[in-house]
Amino acid sequence: MLEALRDGLIVSVQAPPGSVLNAPEIIATLARCAEANGAVAVRIEGEERIAAVRAAVRIPVIGLVKVYVSGFEPYITPRVADVERIVAAGADLVAFDATRRPRPDGSTVGAIIAEIERVGGVPMADCAEVEDAREATAAGAPICATTLCGYTPQTRGARLPALELVRALRGFARFTICEGGIASPAIAAEAFAAGAEAIVVGSAITNIDALVKGFVAATPRARAC
Repeated sequence: MLEALRDGLIVSVQAPPGSVLNAPEIIATLARCAEANGAVAVRIEGEERIAAVRAAVRIPVIGLVKVYVSGFEPYITPRVADVERIVAAGADLVAFDATRRPRPDGSTVGAIIAEIERVGGVPMADCAEVEDAREATAAGAPICATTLCGYTPQTRGARLPALELVRALRGFARFTICEGGIASPAIAAEAFAAGAEAIVVGSAITNIDALVKGFVAATPRARAC
C-alpha cells in the first residue's frame, strides 16, 4: 500500500456540510476526476461518500469520519467504534486523530491502530507535533501525516505547510505525508524537497465553495455590500 502512495498526490475530496458538493455521487465524480488526472489516492469523509467513491475508483481510498463530541477536541475518527464502519464502507486506509488529546471514548492511539489493523485497514496517523508522530510510530502506525499541525492549541498559528515537521518526521516515521497548506504546485515541490513521501491537497483543488466565495469577495458587487 505504501508503495502505491510513494511520491504521489493524494487528493482530499471533501465538501463542507450543507454544500451541494457533499452528495455521495458528486464526491465520487470528483474522486474519479482526481484519479483520471494522476492522483494516487483520495481522502474521503463519511461512510456513504466512502462507499460511493470505492465503487467509482480503483486507487486507494483513505477514509475517515468526523465526529464532534462536546468537551473533546479530536473529531477525525476519534473513537475505536468508528473504525469498523469506515473499513466496511470500502476504505483501504483509515485516517485518525493521533494527537495526545483525550478522546471521547478514552481510547489510546494504540487501541485505534490495533482496531484498524484488526478489520483489515492501514492506519494513517494525523499528527500535529513531533511527539504525536513518535507515539503513533511506536504504537505501530505505518504512516504519519502533518494534517493537524495548526489545528491544536499548541500549534495554532504554525506556518503551513509544516515543512519543519516533515523534516523531523523523516528522522523516524516509516512513511511521511505532508498535508495542510499546500496551495500550489510550487509549494507541493517544496514539500517533497523537505522529505515528504506523499502529499495531500484538498482545498486548493476541491473546495469549490471556498474558491467561489474568494473570487466573489473581490468583486465590486461584494465590496459595495
